[in-house]
Amino acid sequence: MNQLTTLAARERASVIETERLVLRRLTPDDAAFILELVNDPDWLRYIGDKGVHNLDDARAYIENGPMAMYQREGFGLFMVELKKDATPIGMCGLIKRETLEDVDLGFAYLPAYRANGYGREAARATLDYGRNSAALRRIVAITSIDNEASGRLLQAVGMRFERLFDIPGQDRQVKLFCLEG
Repeated sequence: MNQLTTLAARERASVIETERLVLRRLTPDDAAFILELVNDPDWLRYIGDKGVHNLDDARAYIENGPMAMYQREGFGLFMVELKKDATPIGMCGLIKRETLEDVDLGFAYLPAYRANGYGREAARATLDYGRNSAALRRIVAITSIDNEASGRLLQAVGMRFERLFDIPGQDRQVKLFCLEG
């Protein structure tokens, strides 16, 4: 695929644009980035090992996770790229988990792109998308109990801590945040 074809494909896949970011649907071509992101030490600490240890695993993660959710729900986790040069920096999107009654805001970024306001910018835009395009009245988010940075980001975009939540089938509690209205 040449560069022009790649750019055209990204434009078609674009779902949300902000001042500095483009959020687009993930494709199997994003496998190398996903492999790096889901093996970041903070991902492993706060989210957990998803069993993605090579490019084939990463492609399967994309196809069976985000891409399947796009088909099923019309939304999912999106690739977050810098608008100026299409550099992939993370993921942000909406997830419908079996373990939660409501749709969940999820996000993760490579270390070099944290603490630059990108996460807040993408989360706000994703919440707006959820309310306006997906007609969601209530959106939740979960974080590990000790993930203070994600909790601060969620509060900065208007979500409030609701309660501790036991994830069914797992031996751990998480913090549940919500945005209603």
